[in-house]
Amino acid sequence: MAEREHVRVAVVGSGFGGLGAAVRLRREGVTDFVVLERADSVGGTWRDNSYPGCACDVPSHLYSFSFAPNPDWPRTFSGRQHIRAYLEHVTDVFRLRPHIRFNSEVQRMTWNAERLCWDIETSSGNLSADLVVSATGPLSDPKMPDIPGLDSFPGKVFHSARWDHDFDLRGKRVAMVGTGASAIQIVPSIQPEVERLTLFQRTPPWVMPRVDRAITGVERSLHRALPLTAQLRRGLLWGIRELQVQAFTKRPNELGLIEQLAKRNMGRSIKDPALRAKLTPDYRIGCKRILLSSEYYPALAQPNVDLVASGLSEVRGSTLVAADGSEAEADAIVFGTGFHVTDMPIADRVVGAEGETLAEAWKGGMEALRGASAAGFPNWMTIIGPNTGLGNSSMILMIESQLNYMADFVKQLDVLGGRAALDARPSAVHAWNRRVQERMKRTVWNTGGCTSWYLDAGGRNTTVWPGTTSEFRRATRRVDLAEYELLRAPAEKDAESKNAKTKDAKSKDATSGVTA
Repeated sequence: MAEREHVRVAVVGSGFGGLGAAVRLRREGVTDFVVLERADSVGGTWRDNSYPGCACDVPSHLYSFSFAPNPDWPRTFSGRQHIRAYLEHVTDVFRLRPHIRFNSEVQRMTWNAERLCWDIETSSGNLSADLVVSATGPLSDPKMPDIPGLDSFPGKVFHSARWDHDFDLRGKRVAMVGTGASAIQIVPSIQPEVERLTLFQRTPPWVMPRVDRAITGVERSLHRALPLTAQLRRGLLWGIRELQVQAFTKRPNELGLIEQLAKRNMGRSIKDPALRAKLTPDYRIGCKRILLSSEYYPALAQPNVDLVASGLSEVRGSTLVAADGSEAEADAIVFGTGFHVTDMPIADRVVGAEGETLAEAWKGGMEALRGASAAGFPNWMTIIGPNTGLGNSSMILMIESQLNYMADFVKQLDVLGGRAALDARPSAVHAWNRRVQERMKRTVWNTGGCTSWYLDAGGRNTTVWPGTTSEFRRATRRVDLAEYELLRAPAEKDAESKNAKTKDAKSKDATSGVTA
């Protein structure tokens, strides 16, 4: 039998998290690693989400790696195509392609206690790795609701993250299910083309204007000639968001003024009082992610758009029935119903030291030490893990903090030497999670009166970080070995035991000789 290929580190995913991990490993002098990617190109969520109008709601200069600044962002808020091009650029500049294995979906990862490594099965072959860095991301696997009768729908059905570009929506009756970040970009993009657009809204979002503009050639030239100006721009964007965190995490009542601004924004486009009432949330702003769009409300005011203030409950042929009993005819249904965030599918494929999957270990809710390490899963780390999400800033900041933690994790293994593994102590994981959940109690995400995708099935917020990005960076600067159990391969344990016995015997002989 051919010997299984072995690498020092296996990174899963090639979005921001996976590419960032690959760059950091190279900068730390680690070249024996692979990046396992299930698709045929890099990009993660920015590859998969290609729906009309897809763009980022974080300013461009903040939504990029600090170690790979881009002075040529064309707009203050980047479209999907520009972000994906940036990730391709990072891949090439840092010479990552030789490490990436495309069309290699991870099917199973099993901890090998004898060899202290992970045995990994992929769609393109098997291998093993000393350390696994899972960077699959929370926005990678679409969530489709179980709607009675959906299978019998004669028209086209797809999720926003799996957009069917071969299906022409022009002149069609289209139903949009959901009113999240994707939907508010899709609606104004397709509204002028479709015959009729019916929007099924369970909960209205708070929407603020998206102050987007082209970045001038002068600005870009300045950023290229004087990189410090781009750094200052990024720093200002970061600082403003750091100051906003206090209102989200400690003083939610201060967000009332922002609600008034959001209502005025709505009033400028929505003149119909009945429609305004349907679109006005009954929960504190910030409880769900605040959405940015200057086109959403104007699109809803158009005569070919119907807003159904109720969720889709049943499909009868081409007739869609809402929970309030209203009906609408459709030729196509687009689901903007989010992703598996609190029940990440990768967790079903990871088998730890006790023979249980990560999904089984997390059946009571996700939790990981410093958002990275799960107890019982040695030498396994996740990027954008439990309670590392943000409600108002750039996830790239959190990713880079976790890359610091990953880099120190690798250094600690080097210092320990030999066949070693670090397994997060359950007590350390629970202590970290208790502190996080205690801080979460007073945040707007827990007290704002809404039900959001931040909450798991048990109503616990296992998604968002209840503090500033600088706090998280300090918390993940170093690995505290006291929070981990050191594991050694059985052969090395035996060797260490024999060495210890030999030393004891020599010590006793020496002592006896002195006494005699």
